[in-house]
Amino acid sequence: MKQENIIRILCKNLLEFQQAQILNRRQIISMQCVYLNGKILPPDQAFVSPFDRGFIFGDGVYEVIPVYGGRLFRLKRHLQRLENSLNAIDLMNPMGADGWEAVFSQLIKENEGGNGDLSIYLQITRGVAARDHAFPIDAIPTVFAYAEKLKYPDRSQLASGVAAVTLPDTRWMRCDIKAICLLPNVMMRQQAVEQGAAEAILIRDHYVTEGAASNVFIVRRGRLITPPKGPFILPGITRDLVLELARADNVDCIEQAVSEADFFSADEIWMTSSTKEILPITRVDGRQVGAGKPGPLHARLYALYQEYKQAFRAGRAE
Repeated sequence: MKQENIIRILCKNLLEFQQAQILNRRQIISMQCVYLNGKILPPDQAFVSPFDRGFIFGDGVYEVIPVYGGRLFRLKRHLQRLENSLNAIDLMNPMGADGWEAVFSQLIKENEGGNGDLSIYLQITRGVAARDHAFPIDAIPTVFAYAEKLKYPDRSQLASGVAAVTLPDTRWMRCDIKAICLLPNVMMRQQAVEQGAAEAILIRDHYVTEGAASNVFIVRRGRLITPPKGPFILPGITRDLVLELARADNVDCIEQAVSEADFFSADEIWMTSSTKEILPITRVDGRQVGAGKPGPLHARLYALYQEYKQAFRAGRAE
């Protein structure tokens, strides 16, 4: 075969591959635009250097902010958690609160126009630099954000609950930092999925810490209990709101260490997060939790949570 024919075939194959890649990206990426380093761009025009420290080292932090009725949910609390994470890794915040709100508002406007519920993902890395573990002196942080439709649990999951498995918490000592290096969490969640479960509940030194991507609540003898904040759990915004709503409704609740024994003998178990909200767990390691169905306290707090969201959409709550 002549060389020019071989080159023609290779170019044709490369073009077909690139077209397939573009089609695949469009099927995966549903948002209209993203924010990258000061610009609003179509997703397929947003490129990050392979030498970015987020790509090389996982050197960065992230935040996830729900949007209800075009309003950013508990923005001040999310930005404070972002600030705490940035301070913990000695990375300067590249923007003030007003700047972040302007970026997020633009993403909301460009994606669905604020109609429906959205989730904003924000990621900040230490930027592009030569590969060296020590911090670069003059690197500029890479800032990336996008908005997408908020995906809620299926109604069947709320009605019947989901399964979870327990796994040893083998992560590092600063789980309170919302870091992008989530490989341990990814592997634990994958183990759960392979066992037909929705979440992995992590146990360290015989005490429950949190889920691979959620906080954990249990109910024992009518009392709502969640592990206290500390270096081994992420300070969840949804977690805090659940406690606020419970206390306002005179629910007996406490932040207290949860032993394995208390966990496995709980009447109810829940996981909470911005996307899962308050999701009941009715099976753990193949064993039934309580009555084997979502309990009465879950129904009560879930209703309070939905009422709060509706009030927030209407501007009657912050």
